[in-house]
Amino acid sequence: MAGSRPRAIVLRAAGTNCDRETVRALEMAGAEVERVHVNRLTEEPALLDEAAILALAGGFTFGDDVASGAVLAHILERRLSDAVHRFVDSGRLVVGVCNGFQILVRLGILPGAEGRGALLGNHSGRFEDRWVRLQAGPRSTPWFEAGTEFFVPVAHAEGRFCWFPAEEGAEFPADQVAFRYRARVGDGPAQYPDDPNGSHGSIAGVTNRAGNVLGMMPHPERFLVPEHHPQWMRYRTSDGAPPAEEDLPVPLGLEIYRRAVASCR
Repeated sequence: MAGSRPRAIVLRAAGTNCDRETVRALEMAGAEVERVHVNRLTEEPALLDEAAILALAGGFTFGDDVASGAVLAHILERRLSDAVHRFVDSGRLVVGVCNGFQILVRLGILPGAEGRGALLGNHSGRFEDRWVRLQAGPRSTPWFEAGTEFFVPVAHAEGRFCWFPAEEGAEFPADQVAFRYRARVGDGPAQYPDDPNGSHGSIAGVTNRAGNVLGMMPHPERFLVPEHHPQWMRYRTSDGAPPAEEDLPVPLGLEIYRRAVASCR
């Protein structure tokens, strides 16, 4: 687990549609990765004992027919609760992106003991699909360095993070904010459409208290190479020739996975 290529598991189920991208992200970051169906993990929970990272990818598991992430969260709670909680409590890394974030919140793993979280429908009342600017929270974690800015895409209909504190009037713990949406221009608070859903405090992602569990709505696995950037063609030189590699946009989504894999070494 702590070798040169840490082992990662990308969980999948019916309707997961970002699992292969997540595998690619972790492989590019230097991990040894396996896609594992939830039924197989139910039969072989010891697979988690061999892993350093567990990833819950984005998508629409089981069609989100009941509610976003609800069915897979129920399966994990009923069949694998002890194994998953042991994994989290051991300090190993867990990431949930989009649907995966919704699942971690439904399981109560995020946001943690300070209060109860929920991911509700976007204020716009529709599916939001665009690139957004993010700023990492004030505490560095295995996933990101404090204050780092990111530019990654979102694609969700239920990404509005709501928080119900255990103590009335309490603020969300600042050291558990993973990312906030930022205005595309300037440094002011993000408004729609830069904040695509109207989350509490413009929060785009959170961690648990220990910092080893990350949940986020934006999709870092969709920015792994410079050509994923929506304006990468503008980086061509004045004579139309392809730019030098060092002049291309940095694939910021990959940096999140690289940092996680490096921390496991």
